[in-house]
Amino acid sequence: MTAPSRPARPTPPLVRVFTQRFSCTPRGARLARQLALVCLHDWGVPEGTALSADAGLVVAELASNAATHGRVVGRDFELRMTLLGGEDPHAAGILRLEVSDPRRDRRPAVRRPACQAESGYGLRIVDGLAADWGVTDRIIGKTVWAELSAGGSPPVRTAGPASAPGR
Repeated sequence: MTAPSRPARPTPPLVRVFTQRFSCTPRGARLARQLALVCLHDWGVPEGTALSADAGLVVAELASNAATHGRVVGRDFELRMTLLGGEDPHAAGILRLEVSDPRRDRRPAVRRPACQAESGYGLRIVDGLAADWGVTDRIIGKTVWAELSAGGSPPVRTAGPASAPGR
């Protein structure tokens, strides 16, 4: 006598999360980028892939902005990375990058840089690489987030730069 077979349950999508606090300094911003790349490598996204390169640029910019514009003496910034997808990290999925800092009053915005400016291009890079990005208020401070496509073609933006909240 055999047991009745059960219908196979669909496998829930795999979710990977990394969260770490860093000092609000240029050194903390560099460390955030380096640890993000190491974490992605551990998740099966090797350095040198498009996703790894894009994530490194986005984390570098958001962490640098947190250390420069979101700094409050004695407070850290936080990096949170979430990879949503199946078992294969290269299959269609989303990599969400979030950087939280304690300054709610300093909101990021894409601005046109001055002629031959040496800074002010970072959020233009984030806007170009990310499928979507925005700002969310917290009890203390804010979170700037960006979503990257984790394989396949990039997702279509749901809101343009002008209509997204906090830009």
